[in-house]
Amino acid sequence: MLTTFKATAKKLPNGMQVETNSRGFKIIMDEPEDLGGTDVGLNPVEALLCAFGACQSIVASAFADANDFSFEEFYVELEGDLDPDGFMGLADVRNGFQEIRFVMHFKTNESQEKADAFADFIEKTCPVGDCLANGVKLVKAGVVIH
Repeated sequence: MLTTFKATAKKLPNGMQVETNSRGFKIIMDEPEDLGGTDVGLNPVEALLCAFGACQSIVASAFADANDFSFEEFYVELEGDLDPDGFMGLADVRNGFQEIRFVMHFKTNESQEKADAFADFIEKTCPVGDCLANGVKLVKAGVVIH
């Protein structure tokens, strides 16, 4: 059975600011000043990195007991390479990330072998990671003029 998640993104009057909303939770996104924004929030690709790390963190928390793995702390460092000339139309390069790298950090008494196995489980279970690694079908469901 599929679960449908919904969100909205509304352009705000100031610069590049956008208010995103899902289930009543709002996030303001923007661009850094050097990319034409007012720098009041993450830009969308930074938010994508954060969503990926948050998803891995939630998987770690949700499935630790079931995998007989315990940890005191968990965090993920992420970085991605993107050439802004692509989406700005200045060069014939991919618009999105060309590569995303991440390092999972555990504060745990478990062995390195057990941590590696649990990290592999997290990687294969994370829905955001699955979307990034395998792509997702994007369907424009319409254009509405008000």
